[in-house]
Amino acid sequence: MRSLVAVLLAFSLSGCLARTAVDVVTLPVRVAAAGVRAVTPNHKKEDERRGRALRKRDECMGNEARKAQKENREPDYTRCPDPDAGRH
Repeated sequence: MRSLVAVLLAFSLSGCLARTAVDVVTLPVRVAAAGVRAVTPNHKKEDERRGRALRKRDECMGNEARKAQKENREPDYTRCPDPDAGRH
């Protein structure tokens, strides 16, 4: 009976040790990947802001064109914000 418990205990510990060994081996890779992700710029937010600014300008230009047509004048698109004004 004792030998059966010892064998079962050995198998359960070996799985635990193997898992720990895998975690220890993959840790440097995970740390390096996290560092690369932290340093690499993510352009998603910038793209969203740019798209929002372009849509706002398009909306303003449409409003200006309709307003100018009602008032029988040429549209003045300089009244609309420039989406590139804040960019470097």
